Amino acid sequence: MHHIYCPYCEEMREEEEYSYTGEAHIERPKDPASLSDEAWGDYLFFRTNPRGIHHEMWYHAAGCRRYFNATRDTHSYKIHETYKMGELPTVTAPGKAAPTKAAPAKDQAKATPAEQQGDAS
Repeated sequence: MHHIYCPYCEEMREEEEYSYTGEAHIERPKDPASLSDEAWGDYLFFRTNPRGIHHEMWYHAAGCRRYFNATRDTHSYKIHETYKMGELPTVTAPGKAAPTKAAPAKDQAKATPAEQQGDAS
């Protein structure tokens, strides 16, 4: 069972308490009405699906009921970090820059990789 650190509750909880909600750091178009149908469809339905480091949005459904982001390796399923909405990740894929859309928050409670995995088996 995997354990995930919630940056709001500030504790490790079982994976079953969370819901994956999609790719993180997706910026909504500033003027959606001006987009073509194809561009709007791309925004709504197409996401990256990388093998390796990926930034994801998760929801703590059975806990604080808040959204947060996680940096996860899709190949090994290892979660490298979790961070609050509005913060930037510290772990990025080799050769890729960190997302720059959001402003960093003041309180940055992040878990180390060892803390993220806990006693996961």
